[in-house]
Amino acid sequence: MIDLFSYTCIGVGIVFWFWGTLPLVGNRSVLFKLHSLSVADTLGSMSIIVGLLLKIPSEWPLLILSIISLAIWNTVLGYVLAYCSSSEGDHE
Repeated sequence: MIDLFSYTCIGVGIVFWFWGTLPLVGNRSVLFKLHSLSVADTLGSMSIIVGLLLKIPSEWPLLILSIISLAIWNTVLGYVLAYCSSSEGDHE
């Protein structure tokens, strides 16, 4: 039962990865494309890590650290992209 749930989490993560690439083909702004790609990649990666956590629970410290690092990195990256995309007059 754990194996089935583990493979399901990994499969959902891969689906999120591919789903995040679909907006790249659209006519939206670059920031919209980056946002949707980063959100889908973050959710997909976290889902894959949860699947791995269920598969190899002996590595839980490393996998939990990777989930936390992934969440912090993508949040900070979003703020940096938003700051860099704002107009030149807004920067101090």
